[in-house]
Amino acid sequence: MKNENIRHIKKTLLSDNWYTLHKYSFEYQKPDGTWEEQHREAYDRGNGAGILLYNKIKGTVILTKQFRMPTYVNGNEDGMMIEVCAGLLDGDNPEDCIRKETEEETGYKIENVKRVFETYMSPGSVTEILYLFIGEYQDKMKVSDGGGAANETENIEVLELSFEKALKMIKTQEIRDAKTILLLQWAQVNNLLN
Repeated sequence: MKNENIRHIKKTLLSDNWYTLHKYSFEYQKPDGTWEEQHREAYDRGNGAGILLYNKIKGTVILTKQFRMPTYVNGNEDGMMIEVCAGLLDGDNPEDCIRKETEEETGYKIENVKRVFETYMSPGSVTEILYLFIGEYQDKMKVSDGGGAANETENIEVLELSFEKALKMIKTQEIRDAKTILLLQWAQVNNLLN
């Protein structure tokens, strides 16, 4: 840790039911030189990876649709979310993780992935770094129906959409997932499918 304005960090475990929730108490030096005590909670679920699968010839992208309880309890009427394929690293490096998740969730076996950036998605409360990728798919790469790993109760629907339709779905708020919006807009800015 390299911030000289932070000292006396104490970490208390609040929950390890699903992942871990810690409370951090620390002293923070303000610009006037005085120190104040602060308290924050941080949820650690591990780091993850997400990928925008695209087909340049067809002008399409592969997205997934699944139920997300946290969105359901916070105003998403049916709890369904349209997202890029993603998953937790679970000890894998980001590239291996996203290849495995792609096959499990979408049924496409891809080899070549390109990391475009990494991001903290909710830095005020979640420790996760999300590694974001793009990868080109072709119909011949389809090896299964996808849908997610049976032991993970994901029940994923695989969607193949035109790139233009996916971009419109951001405007209509049919797509409200941050990683998906980031990758679609990255693809648009970088003329990935033009």
